[in-house]
Amino acid sequence: MGEAKGVVKMASRSAAVLASGTANAVKLFVAALAFTSAYVGLSAYSSAGSAPAAVKTITLSAREVPVTAELDPVAQPGEVTLAGLAGVCSGPFVARSVLVSPEPGQSVHYGWKLARWSPSAKTWRTYLVDYDGFMGAAETVEWRPEISGDPGWYRVELSAKGVKTVTSDRFQVSC
Repeated sequence: MGEAKGVVKMASRSAAVLASGTANAVKLFVAALAFTSAYVGLSAYSSAGSAPAAVKTITLSAREVPVTAELDPVAQPGEVTLAGLAGVCSGPFVARSVLVSPEPGQSVHYGWKLARWSPSAKTWRTYLVDYDGFMGAAETVEWRPEISGDPGWYRVELSAKGVKTVTSDRFQVSC
């Protein structure tokens, strides 16, 4: 009788291992079948002749806006002009200049800097910077920095490789 108990225990352990292995195999088979069915269904859906997408007509319109010297000053090479300084505390202002490339066939990389006067250090300190570039003989470049309620004296500096740094007149923000 003792031997029969040992055989039953071993048979039940083997059956449990076999059952768990079979269950895992069945789970993998069902997952593979589901993936294959989804793939076949998606392929069939994308190649089926479905109704064409609705066409929307968009009408574009434009109007001319006159340019005024007060809001949009014309820049010249070697100077930085500023516009929109009246509301500088609440939004961006415009800095503009014309850059002439020393090598017209090459790209020109340039940098804008908004500098703020430091009364304690008695020097101009960088407040904001931006970099850009163009390719050609000359380009009118523009930057729209924003000062958010930081009173003081400011100026804009424009620098490019092979060109002297150009500085705007200083201006005061007092709000």
